[in-house]
Amino acid sequence: MTGKLTVVGLGPGNALQVTPEALSAVEAASDFFGYGPYVERLDLRADQRRHASDNREEMSRASQALKLAATGAKVCVVSGGDPGVFAMAAAVCEALEAGPAEWRKVEFSVVPGITAMLAVAAKAGAPLGHDFCAISLSDNLKPWEIIEKRLVAAAQAGFVMAFYNPVSKARPHQLDQAFDILRSHLPGSVPVIFGRAAGRPDEKIRIETLADARADMADMSTCIIVGSVETRLIERPGQRPIVYSPRSWGKA
Repeated sequence: MTGKLTVVGLGPGNALQVTPEALSAVEAASDFFGYGPYVERLDLRADQRRHASDNREEMSRASQALKLAATGAKVCVVSGGDPGVFAMAAAVCEALEAGPAEWRKVEFSVVPGITAMLAVAAKAGAPLGHDFCAISLSDNLKPWEIIEKRLVAAAQAGFVMAFYNPVSKARPHQLDQAFDILRSHLPGSVPVIFGRAAGRPDEKIRIETLADARADMADMSTCIIVGSVETRLIERPGQRPIVYSPRSWGKA
């Protein structure tokens, strides 16, 4: 019997931002693999089983899920945000490519979700209204030198940048290094949005200039959006300004 494996995005943490397609996939599955806090978000029936694991066990988690699906089970691998953005969809594909031939018989699909940069952008206004890119600042899977090159290239090309995995206990210094690199290529007036836990009760949205941005303004639950030279602020009395990037170049 052929099993099924669905990689599901649960969004940034607000239950209202979980898509009907994701809820349908959860309803149909028997077993759920994922990072512990994500699996705990699920409201499961008595006949559905959780298989929680640590945050850095992506490949082991993917292999276990594929192994179970190959026996005929209906399996979900869950991610926060969108599973295709620095998350479990790629890990499952890596495990599938490297694994035994029988895993390739498993029915495979990915259900998208609202990723952190979209949730933060919506709270701030429309900073992603023009061309943008997303960069993980973690050097666990790529060297820091590559990250530096990409930061320079994105700044010189005029992209708005969304930063995932900006800081951790093991990497407390790299975000400040990233800001220093950007300050050598962009004006200090460029807006920087710090969006922590967007859409959740403990949400914090903070807008700074690049000149004043610091690493201690973020943690691993923060997604950071750095504007381009075109990104603008609309000031509002008594309210947080709206940040947006005009659709056309040369509007700033």
